[in-house]
Amino acid sequence: MKWLKYCLVLLVSVFAVQVSHAIDPVKRWGQLQVKGNQLCSESGEPVSLRGVSYGWHNLWPRFYNKHTVAWLKKDWHCTVLRAAMGTVIEDNYIENPTFALECMDKVIKAAIKNDIYVIIDWHTYYPQKEEAKKFFAMMSQKYGQYPHVIYEIYNEPMEDTWESVKEYAREVIGEIRKNDPDNIVLVGSPHWDQDLHLVAESPLTGYDNIMYTLHFYAATHSEQLRNRAQAAWEKGIPIFVSECAGMEASGDGPLNIPEWERWINWLEKHKISWVNWSISDKNETCSMILPRADKKGGWTEELIKPYGRLVREFVRKYNEGIYK
Repeated sequence: MKWLKYCLVLLVSVFAVQVSHAIDPVKRWGQLQVKGNQLCSESGEPVSLRGVSYGWHNLWPRFYNKHTVAWLKKDWHCTVLRAAMGTVIEDNYIENPTFALECMDKVIKAAIKNDIYVIIDWHTYYPQKEEAKKFFAMMSQKYGQYPHVIYEIYNEPMEDTWESVKEYAREVIGEIRKNDPDNIVLVGSPHWDQDLHLVAESPLTGYDNIMYTLHFYAATHSEQLRNRAQAAWEKGIPIFVSECAGMEASGDGPLNIPEWERWINWLEKHKISWVNWSISDKNETCSMILPRADKKGGWTEELIKPYGRLVREFVRKYNEGIYK
């Protein structure tokens, strides 16, 4: 009888562990917050999000649908997705806001339904402050009640000074905080999100739950940039890698897998979140999906390009246990 009771207890315990592992990301971690230089759950537990970014909405809108969101969660085991709303290049948000918002809403609503985190990314290289203020005021009013949402207010400043980026950030964050007091805001830095040393010397003050983005492409960016990021992290700067990949900074050229793995090891050591670029089908290394692949997901291995297969492998490996 004791043996039977023990077996029953053991079975219940195993089932409970399996159920706990099956908790979706937002149910598991809740309202994200920043403590020191660490992204944390609602309860203060360190959190590292791992996932992928959609390509520019105005270049690859076919992937912006609820089906790919569900597939990237189910099969790739992503805990975060990034919706890259283009505000430059043709047919962008500035020129065609209705279409851009349709694309974004599909991904954001599906992420909320699937209980994963989603980055609303203002994808540009140039300051468009007034337009960004209006956009993030609108999006924070619409989605600020959901803990799923993360705001990336300026993808990659190119020629801006850090002081000008800070001023831009203050005004845009101010609009967000009118509607949303606590969701995470990601702030870029000059030189394609490379200049974290400038951030460390003079970070934004007066705001909670702010993080700073770092972008790297492993075949171009290696130990020098990693050392710069390490120094900023040691000074208390919270880092979020909202875009990264294994090839050259052009998005093309050969993969440098050893350097890419060194980056991932560094990110994992410091529990820094990382998002891979991109779900798109251009004839370039960084586009993960073949043009003949279905726009709704369901991609078998032969429909995913070599880089995409490695991204899927890495994300599944480091998110192991979250969806089991």
